[in-house]
Amino acid sequence: MTTKLTWLGHGTWLIDTGEHRVLLDPFLNDNPTCPVQADQVECDFILISHGHFDHVADAAAVARRTGATVIAIFEICQWLQKQGVEESKTWAMNLGGSCQQPFGRVKLTPAVHSSTLPDGSSGGDPGGFLLTLAEGKVYFACDTALFSDMELIGRAGLDVAVLPIGDNFTMGPEDALEAVKLLRPRCVIPAHYNTWPPIAQDAQAWAHRVKEQTGVEAVVLEPGGEYSL
Repeated sequence: MTTKLTWLGHGTWLIDTGEHRVLLDPFLNDNPTCPVQADQVECDFILISHGHFDHVADAAAVARRTGATVIAIFEICQWLQKQGVEESKTWAMNLGGSCQQPFGRVKLTPAVHSSTLPDGSSGGDPGGFLLTLAEGKVYFACDTALFSDMELIGRAGLDVAVLPIGDNFTMGPEDALEAVKLLRPRCVIPAHYNTWPPIAQDAQAWAHRVKEQTGVEAVVLEPGGEYSL
């Protein structure tokens, strides 16, 4: 069965494997580019990369409503439990660790960013996710600067890499292009741009440069758009 990646705007994604639905970085109700509201999303797993509001805003509410298991770094799992998410519905990890889940294998990769939760408490270290699914390997860099160890992540043999290109808060188009060269995925998809003016970018122009300079397929989605593995 085909796995579908649906971009819900900003850094939020829905990964549908057919048997399972995985929501990444739930920022829905206050996301001006998101095509759905939090109470319309169904999932059985939630991945959270770091603690900033624009990545955890709807996590607790969706987890409580759906009963989804939340996979995140230890500090974020602890915080979610204080928001009413059952401890049995959190799976705590740390950077470099991996775990087997019903939908595939999850590895928490490093990210160069910050991570403070909405109440000001520490969100631990920020991260990204390398997902080994039945139909391929998908790397969500999430919020990060460019770092040279992306080359090591790319050695896994990536089918898809999802990279931020917005600049200002994450790497911008130039560094994201360098990231593609390090990661060498079969396909790259830009994210974390055009939500607000400070991170406005021309994604189509970036995709053209990626194809021209690396030969990697670059797919630009609109919020609500899907990519099939």
